[in-house]
Amino acid sequence: MALYAIGDLHLCLGASDKPMDIFGGVWQGYMEKLQKGMSVLQPEDTLILAGDLSWALDLAGARADFGWINAIPGRKIILKGNHDYWWSTAAKFYKFCQENQYENMFILNNNCYFYGDVALCGTRGWFFEEERSGVHDEKVFRRELLRLEASFQAAGEKEKICFLHYPPRYRGYTCQEILDLLKKYDVRSCYYGHLHGDSHKLAMEGLWDGVNYRLIAADYVNFTPVKIPLAE
Repeated sequence: MALYAIGDLHLCLGASDKPMDIFGGVWQGYMEKLQKGMSVLQPEDTLILAGDLSWALDLAGARADFGWINAIPGRKIILKGNHDYWWSTAAKFYKFCQENQYENMFILNNNCYFYGDVALCGTRGWFFEEERSGVHDEKVFRRELLRLEASFQAAGEKEKICFLHYPPRYRGYTCQEILDLLKKYDVRSCYYGHLHGDSHKLAMEGLWDGVNYRLIAADYVNFTPVKIPLAE
């Protein structure tokens, strides 16, 4: 039994026409790379998928993409990314899974899941791109903070691992409100995605102020889920 995480699969097997191969470089042949990378998963494992899973605009268009995800062995825990336009309500997602006979897929949103004695917490988060583009929405931002805190509170006294789509720290930027929540709830590990290409060199990883940060965007981790170390 093992715990893994990866973000930014950017699948487009259904209605969407945005294959990442067009960007060349490491993205060339990325579906084959993902297929190989996912082979590390076993039926008893848990995989966190940290957002930007499908380019589809709705659940119907995402059917083939989730069919591909469904074929990955083990439990899949999904959080929202900024390109997950298919995202709706949890009730609609679970109905969609039931109708398509997709199993072992769960939404991480205002809640947490447990892996042994560890609580798996998280939300989409917030990022400076939203502010620079002139669309900073204080209401949406505060909602993300409330969702993250609700996730931590659902974990009780369990050790907490945080998963975000947006990085809470980036060279030249920090989302202090999220960092404050990590400290308040004594979170020791935080995994995030979103950063691609040249942005990789601006990611901030490693131990800082008691939290160990790790970028898990698919193109950064060679399209192979990262095994998350847990205390014995």
